Amino acid sequence: MSRALVSVPPRARKGEVVEIRAMIQHEMETGFRPLPQGGFAPRLILRRFECDYDGATVFAADLHPAISANPYIAFRLRATRSGELVFRWIDDRGAVREERAAIEVA
Repeated sequence: MSRALVSVPPRARKGEVVEIRAMIQHEMETGFRPLPQGGFAPRLILRRFECDYDGATVFAADLHPAISANPYIAFRLRATRSGELVFRWIDDRGAVREERAAIEVA
């Protein structure tokens, strides 16, 4: 997996709903593309995306072959306390890519 980008506001008021955005570079090979020498390119997609907020999963999505390359995911989160968000992408081979971002809640 290549570059991952996450967007988390650095500060929020307690109870404020903030938008969280995440994107990762990934080809999302479906396994249906024919190869010039015959056969098909092996499937390699991101299977799961998870976001943890101070150790608790606050957002998760199972991904399927119909998801585009370089998937972009956005969701809203209620800021309850200062802490760390951990973003995790998992592919068919079990490879895991993690990114981290902090949010300060006042």
